[in-house]
Amino acid sequence: QVQLVESGGGLVQAGGSLRLSCLASDRTFSNYNMGWLRQAPGKEREFVAGIRWSDSSTYYAESMKGRFTISRNNAKNTVYLQMNSLKPEDTAVYYCAASSAFYSSNYPAGYDYWGQGTQVTVSS
Repeated sequence: QVQLVESGGGLVQAGGSLRLSCLASDRTFSNYNMGWLRQAPGKEREFVAGIRWSDSSTYYAESMKGRFTISRNNAKNTVYLQMNSLKPEDTAVYYCAASSAFYSSNYPAGYDYWGQGTQVTVSS
């Protein structure tokens, strides 16, 4: 079972940046599709960004394109989310997730393992 630990959340002003990190415990980390998802108070969990195991290609939710960048370092068992031009509506708990499926997913149900989440708060 993969254990995921996020870090890097915090309080930032609108227009600022944050970089989230997620450390995975599994030595076969490179075989997992990885994703970042988020959940704001009173809202459903939503997909933010994903990166595939096969070729490290990336994909994003439409509202994050151009502002967020997901990347991975398989040697360090770590996936990152660089968030720029943050907006108050980006305020949420951000979760790192891993999927052992062959194909990537942009739905929460497509992920098998989850971190505990890290809070990101963007002030106006």
